[in-house]
Amino acid sequence: MRFTIYALLLIFSLKLQAQEKQVLIFSETEGFRHNSIENGIQAIQRIGNEINLKTITSQDSRFFIENDMKEIDLVIFLNTTGDILNREEQTAFQSYMDNGGNFFGIHAAADTELTWPWYGDLVGAYFNGHPEIQEAVINVKMPQHMTLDHLRDDTWKRTDEWYNYKEIGKGLNVLMTLDESTYKGGENGDFHPIAWYHNYRGGGISIYTGGGHTTESYSEPDFLQHLSKCIQFALSN
Repeated sequence: MRFTIYALLLIFSLKLQAQEKQVLIFSETEGFRHNSIENGIQAIQRIGNEINLKTITSQDSRFFIENDMKEIDLVIFLNTTGDILNREEQTAFQSYMDNGGNFFGIHAAADTELTWPWYGDLVGAYFNGHPEIQEAVINVKMPQHMTLDHLRDDTWKRTDEWYNYKEIGKGLNVLMTLDESTYKGGENGDFHPIAWYHNYRGGGISIYTGGGHTTESYSEPDFLQHLSKCIQFALSN
């Protein structure tokens, strides 16, 4: 009986290890670097521990050419900024996505690789400036979606740095929009998406959320739940 119990525990442990997925938290920046990046890394690492993920961190774009990307189940661009990938690294990252990879962009991921059209299509939009940090009301457009179903209402009031966007892609599944009447400095008008996803042609998922500028974001329960569920959704394909 004791042997049987140990054998079952061993099998269960091996199954858990086999199910463990690998997530790259990539946070390289050129120019401006968010003070909240370290808090974001720590928050995502805690999420990984909670949902049985192996998290790998890198601030070096050579990761994409020096490692076997087939082992990475999800790449998270956490507040990346600027032109950070050279041509070889771009090719490697695009190949990763074309072969079923998954992508999750957080906040300044939209302020990255602004002259690489493929990347803009992957993210879904590009950064186009922002007003000062302030409270705003978010309209939850897909309240039943797993990335938002923890919220209690169809609106979500929170404080962050709210991006304006340009080159917003067609066919995005918009999860949330900003109500520009509730804060100052919005420039997208009646349609101001702030979180969305789409199915990438390589078979994976691309999801983006515009929150996550402030350090406080990464200790905010509802935002942390949103991050966790975005990660789980990106890994669900």
